[in-house]
Amino acid sequence: MDLDIVILAAGKGTRMKSNLPKVMHQFLKKPFLQMVLETAKELKPNRIIPVIGYKSEIIREHFKELDLEFVEQKEQLGTGHAVQQAISKINSKLTMILYGDVPCINKDDLINLYKKSEKTQLALITFKKSNPKGFGRIVRDNNQKIAKIVEEKDSNDAEKEINEINTGIMCVETALLKNLLSSVTNDNAQKEYYLTDIIKLAVDAKINVDNIEAKNEYTIQGVNSIEELVQLERDVMIEKAKKLLEEGVKISDCSRIDIRGELVCEENVSIDIGCIFEGKVTLKKGSVIGPYNIIKDTNIGSGTELLAFNHVDNSIIGNDCRVGPYSRIRPQTQLNNKINIGNFVELKNVKVGEETKVNHLSYVGDSIIGKNVNVGAGTITCNYDGVNKHQTIIEDGVFIGSDSQLIAPVTIKKGSTIGAGSTITQDTIEGKLTLSRVNQITVDSWERPKKK
Repeated sequence: MDLDIVILAAGKGTRMKSNLPKVMHQFLKKPFLQMVLETAKELKPNRIIPVIGYKSEIIREHFKELDLEFVEQKEQLGTGHAVQQAISKINSKLTMILYGDVPCINKDDLINLYKKSEKTQLALITFKKSNPKGFGRIVRDNNQKIAKIVEEKDSNDAEKEINEINTGIMCVETALLKNLLSSVTNDNAQKEYYLTDIIKLAVDAKINVDNIEAKNEYTIQGVNSIEELVQLERDVMIEKAKKLLEEGVKISDCSRIDIRGELVCEENVSIDIGCIFEGKVTLKKGSVIGPYNIIKDTNIGSGTELLAFNHVDNSIIGNDCRVGPYSRIRPQTQLNNKINIGNFVELKNVKVGEETKVNHLSYVGDSIIGKNVNVGAGTITCNYDGVNKHQTIIEDGVFIGSDSQLIAPVTIKKGSTIGAGSTITQDTIEGKLTLSRVNQITVDSWERPKKK
């Protein structure tokens, strides 16, 4: 695309009640501006020019690794004034104007906007809103052509009845944009230089102004307060959940699911209430996700069930596994097929073989576990010596008795049995029972203390 993109991101965001620049507030764990930039980059423009202002140093520092051409708007004199600050850096045939506080802008809408502007010189994204209060209105002539945009504070009663709103997002032939901006004044209720004034100027110059209509309201919704932020996040979640329903995923309650990234589901997947999905999560066919699971950057295999209240992060879980409740699966964990991980079990950087069980109250870290292993309740792999991490290897067919401590580095050989309550510091012998115990004694002379 022969395109420059200007992103207006200079505002303080007073209603956000924060010292952060408005565009640095987070939407689904990403700054608003980051989400807009990610979408803008998908269009592959020649350059992206954020217009920044309030606490600009925070924005510059956060995005210093990106190829951006920042300009500053030192005074907040309106959207038209903001774009004027970027004029000297705009060189492509077309210029697109985006907003740093509209985090959900849709790529397809922007592509359609670009194509429309190629034909008409100036094109807008509009939306028909049931309650247009607070938005600028699209005023059309008798031929239903766009005549002008009127901000609500400057509109009369008849104009206030119009439900087609201006999103502020537009794409303009660059030469035309520069020419029109030079004629914009601040003769209005707010004494600001409105970017929207270029619409009437274009019409007066006999230039056809066209539009596309946004597909979904949430994609053009700006955020001005924490309340609006929370509501927009919920709207997005519900929209994502509805799409999954259409694909055959059973979701217990669309209002009680958080998809903070990409969730890919195969057939016959079931998701209960209160689940949070972050990053990229894949659920294979027939998997069942119980209530209140938090899953991040993880693949979950076919027929696997996660019971309630598990936390799974950056891991791979195989087919026909059963996890939880209350398990924590930490990064770099790989579970093969038909594995049981039970209540209050923590795994970290572990590879587990088929049909192995870690059912209760155990910590296993930096380990390789073979097939058909039983890890008894309260087992701990002691992998950290205060400076370095060490590996524990548990080979096929091992039985670990309850309340055992395996002091890494150590190998529990194939078919070994570890007696309950043992502390193992050396490699075991294959197929043998290994235990460590002190002799049990009874102190006949001992008496239980009595309250004084």
